Amino acid sequence: MTAASTPYPWPYHGSLDAERTALEITGGGAEWAPYVPIDHLTESNLAALRSTLSAAGVLVIVVVIEGLWLRLRPVSESSTPILPREGELGVVAAGLDGFYGSPLDTVLRRHRRSDLLIAGLGLETTVHSTVRRANDRGYECLTVLDAAATHDPALAAAARSTIEMSGGIFGAVGETADVLGAFGARRSSAP
Repeated sequence: MTAASTPYPWPYHGSLDAERTALEITGGGAEWAPYVPIDHLTESNLAALRSTLSAAGVLVIVVVIEGLWLRLRPVSESSTPILPREGELGVVAAGLDGFYGSPLDTVLRRHRRSDLLIAGLGLETTVHSTVRRANDRGYECLTVLDAAATHDPALAAAARSTIEMSGGIFGAVGETADVLGAFGARRSSAP
């Protein structure tokens, strides 16, 4: 279990199992990347989660956002999109919620994954929308906060509070080091 997660040790049912867990990275793809600034720490945390958890047997899924008519202003023209790597699955979503217009639910159920670690680009948008929809579908969710880039850092506390309210109405929140530790991995000090 990730004992340091709040408001409860994740997963709620008390049994951490890589074969039941998926790391879902939302906000992938070239269309969405320019709208979310990503710092070196968030990028490094996503890389550590992807490589370490994949090696531990956790299914890694990158949700690529396509077909949006966005009214936001791009923040960076040189953002590097997050795309599926070898051994990872890619799912294309038609909206900010990773389940919207995508086969994500079918993919997760086919692979028998019920516990989700959710990170990516847009804590207040893609990540949050996906967490809420996953929870509504019965998945046990942990939002990995330091692996979720924000549009506006001033909104991060509110996004966290919404997930944790009422004893974890949308799941729990945690940090990369705690997730890696729960799966028996130690993070290298190299970036």
